[in-house]
Amino acid sequence: MSSARYRLGVDVGGTHTDLVLLDTTTGELSVEKVASTPKNPALGVLEGLARFIAEAIPPAHIGFFAHGTTITTNALLEMRGAKVGLLITQGYRAVQEIQNQARDGNLFDYFYAKPAAIAPQRLTKEIPERCDYAGRVLRPLDKDAVRRAARELKDAGVESIAVCYLFSFMSPVHEQETQALVQEECPAVHVSLSSEVLPRIREWPRLSTTLLNAYLEPVMVRYIGHLNEGLDVAGLRTQQRFLMQSNGGVMPFSAAIAGGRTVHTLFSGPAAGAQASAHLAREDARRGLVTLDMGGTSADIAFIEGGAPLEVTEGVIARRQVDVPALDMTTISAGGGSIAWIDGGGFLNVGPQSAGADPGPACYGRGGLRPTVTDADLVCGYLNPDYFLGGAQKLSVAASRAALKAYIGDPLQMDVTAAAAGIQRIVDMRMADEVRVFAAKRGVDLSAFTLLPFGGAGAVHAAAVAEELGMRRILVPPRPGAFSALGLLCTDVVHDYIRSELRTLASVTADHAEDIFRQLEGTARAELAAEGMNPADARFARELDLRYTGQGYELRTPLEGLFECRLTAATLRAARDKFDDRHAQIHGHAAKERPVEVVSYRLRVRVAVPKYEPRAAAPSPSPRPAAAAVKGQRMISLNGTTMQATLYERARLDIGATVEGAAIVEQFDATTLIPPAWSGRVDGYGNLILARA
Repeated sequence: MSSARYRLGVDVGGTHTDLVLLDTTTGELSVEKVASTPKNPALGVLEGLARFIAEAIPPAHIGFFAHGTTITTNALLEMRGAKVGLLITQGYRAVQEIQNQARDGNLFDYFYAKPAAIAPQRLTKEIPERCDYAGRVLRPLDKDAVRRAARELKDAGVESIAVCYLFSFMSPVHEQETQALVQEECPAVHVSLSSEVLPRIREWPRLSTTLLNAYLEPVMVRYIGHLNEGLDVAGLRTQQRFLMQSNGGVMPFSAAIAGGRTVHTLFSGPAAGAQASAHLAREDARRGLVTLDMGGTSADIAFIEGGAPLEVTEGVIARRQVDVPALDMTTISAGGGSIAWIDGGGFLNVGPQSAGADPGPACYGRGGLRPTVTDADLVCGYLNPDYFLGGAQKLSVAASRAALKAYIGDPLQMDVTAAAAGIQRIVDMRMADEVRVFAAKRGVDLSAFTLLPFGGAGAVHAAAVAEELGMRRILVPPRPGAFSALGLLCTDVVHDYIRSELRTLASVTADHAEDIFRQLEGTARAELAAEGMNPADARFARELDLRYTGQGYELRTPLEGLFECRLTAATLRAARDKFDDRHAQIHGHAAKERPVEVVSYRLRVRVAVPKYEPRAAAPSPSPRPAAAAVKGQRMISLNGTTMQATLYERARLDIGATVEGAAIVEQFDATTLIPPAWSGRVDGYGNLILARA
């Protein structure tokens, strides 16, 4: 037996923590689901690991551990980060107050207020220093001022300090000197440098992203420390311990808490599911996929075209600007635990509040009193109260009905089933509307795309969402409830690097551009070696951020295929042509007569790690008919109509088996609803393909 026989992927959700164990010798997957532990998510992870160990899986034989987490996301949403101080160039302390002068939400809201400053003015210190736009020192760093500021912030109880000096992306020397001085004065304080977190132009996005890193880094350090200790105690010896990043790749635990990379985990949780979709449903990913990850607290939506998830380099989370590479996803509060309530006008609403894992929906019987989407699904007959998590957890229909009656039915003078249907309708419409807007922004014809639902509740609501969008094909993966955890076994180690230098493309020589990229590659190799990986295994992808002169935004322009060993003048000319084509494709026009500017140089380094590869199974010579998987019948309420649905056990559906709606397909980690006019067929990979007649 190999000492690295098993690979483990873990996804921590708002309600459940999912674990997928891959046996590399047999290709077999094992799944565990445990209740999440919001106060300390590591406890849920360790409980799931303990279950595998109890099933005779030697922890010393787990050679790879990958983890998708919402620890930083939740800390930001709930404002549970560190107390942060800010050191900024003298005369620029107002940047955090002014931001970019834009405002979100309703423009006519007289009570509009910006989010509370992460580093309030009383914890913001101006430091005499100054570099110009080219990185030339105009005023040396006042080291005494740095020392005084560090001592004052330490006395104020600051746990983390953000440093953001003007034009530090051109010359990081002053920020690096500041870090050394701060660490001498207060070694226990975390320091985040904007020249490491986001070395690119535009003051507010750079400052905002650096502040977020400073705010969240102590949270991540504590969490990783606790988890690492627990894994060691459990007997997990592998040093290959990875965290999912927003860009769809993983990074070692050590990288997440060094060099300003904590902020790269803000979209860690949902990114794994999108990555799994692109890897495991490759044919559909090339044609076009919409992913719908409906878990306990939220629904995450992503688009996959040409075989890869769409990406962005600028984003907003909890009204905070965060400009790091991330998969292009949108999140709405539409999960199984989303609470239904009636507003002051007497209208039914669902979310954004969630019952979470503790106490959970009313049907869990853990003290939750208010009705949720899961309670509505249970009352309508979609969920089996005796087969939730394969029967490991019993659900109370009576508790769901009582909650719906007390909080929704009686106030609105409607029966319980109608109240449940109303909740489902709101959630389904909200998810469909979000997909519709997402598609409209990208000019996507949804009728040609496949919907891929996962998460514990995704396959229950997928058909209703697809019908609303006019989509005719749904792909339900074999283990939808643990699909994001499986995605952690389907990706590589990925790091992104950027350096801004604003020049016209015509004035940039090939040697100059090559020198910048070589410097970035040198940094990447050094970091890979420090993380215990072989830099020789790395593959590099280069990009330029280009724009027409006078524009306030730029486009990422890949250089792949435009050079061999070194950049040449022909490479830069070809990059200009590629930029014109991309601009025309995205914005509908190209200004070929205008000069083009280089804004930033981007480098992505990828180190391949062994991935889970699905294997198509050969059809059985004597396949069982679908009738052999029938478990019984159950009355359900669908769109206000009561009907009888046939119940199937998914594990007993052979390849090629066909299921006609109305039907419910049950399995350990999820439930799939197949309405009338829809049918399901099991393909060679075990996917359940739903098609609308």
